[in-house]
Amino acid sequence: MKRKAGMIAASFMVMALAAGCGQKEAQASATTAEPTTAAPTTEAATTAAETTKAEETTKAQETTAAKEESKGAEGGYKTGLAIVSSMASSKEPADGKDGTAQVDSVAVAVVVDEDGKIVNCYIDTAQNKMGFTAEGKAVIKEDFQTKKELGEKYGMKAASGIGKEWDEQAAALEEYVIGKTAEEVAGIAVDDTTKPTDVDLVAGVTIKIGQYKEAIVEAVQNAEAVGTQPGDKLGLGIITDMHKSKDAEGDKEGQCQAYSTYVAVTTDKDGKITAAVIDATQGTVKFDASGKITSDLTSGVKTKRQLGEDYGMRKASGIGREWFEQAGDMEDYLVGKTSGEVTGIAVDGDGKATDPDLLTSVTISVDGYQTAAVKAMENAK
Repeated sequence: MKRKAGMIAASFMVMALAAGCGQKEAQASATTAEPTTAAPTTEAATTAAETTKAEETTKAQETTAAKEESKGAEGGYKTGLAIVSSMASSKEPADGKDGTAQVDSVAVAVVVDEDGKIVNCYIDTAQNKMGFTAEGKAVIKEDFQTKKELGEKYGMKAASGIGKEWDEQAAALEEYVIGKTAEEVAGIAVDDTTKPTDVDLVAGVTIKIGQYKEAIVEAVQNAEAVGTQPGDKLGLGIITDMHKSKDAEGDKEGQCQAYSTYVAVTTDKDGKITAAVIDATQGTVKFDASGKITSDLTSGVKTKRQLGEDYGMRKASGIGREWFEQAGDMEDYLVGKTSGEVTGIAVDGDGKATDPDLLTSVTISVDGYQTAAVKAMENAK
């Protein structure tokens, strides 16, 4: 996340500048006729102050660089998060029934070792189903649960053929990929429907795993050394709402939007966060006043991190920082905190941070990240 080399280079430049100032000062002392006990001139005092400031800056930069360098030092463990989304299961109203705006988001968090092998994996899916009428009215829903949160209520056990619920099969897949590299995960054998064909895997997994393989590989590729250490637990928290949904009015399209926030964390033996990764999706299915879907359902959904500069927050932020930059600072702010301390982060009525240390670099609402982070800590294994 941070550019260590740039900070270290900056440190050397400042040290060189400070050394240069010291040499000039020494030369001035050798040629002056003033006694050594004379009061320093204004120029000398200014030079000394500048040198002291440069030394302080150098020390601060070296400290920062050392902290960044130590994040992944032990074991070289890295943490990654990936989300693969689809809107393809959405349907228009028919036979007197409301339409369904469906955004399925497969989310995977991983920890990988110095050899690129997975040492921990957490899989979940936010299968967000939202309704809209033949008149283009969004049906607002308040409660969204992931497949893991639904547990037995998801209802796959009877239909699975092996008597296992979705969360049990996801756990079996998580275990199966431990010790594998991204290339080995990509090579897991599947049939034409992406169901596994490996005998060892079929015993515990009969669900289609195409998107899970894709998300696991991407999570490994996204992984960075951000503080995770051997023995840390891994958890993933997901929350969803549809507060940006709206009705169609005249020629204006309506929409159902599943706004999902994802936070992956690793925690140490004391329950403190050692690393955090934040992302979000805004899966939006649009429709007209007759209930006809106007969105391209094959387009997929990019996460805010994937959008990068195209998300367009830099100009509107007030501090000139894009969403992924602010999310990065929020991740750093979470490190070292317990669940109670994360919950206790002060926010205003809009969910924005009020702590001056956070407010200088993060102007986005953070209450959703708090909630998801706490959920991730509770899910950590």
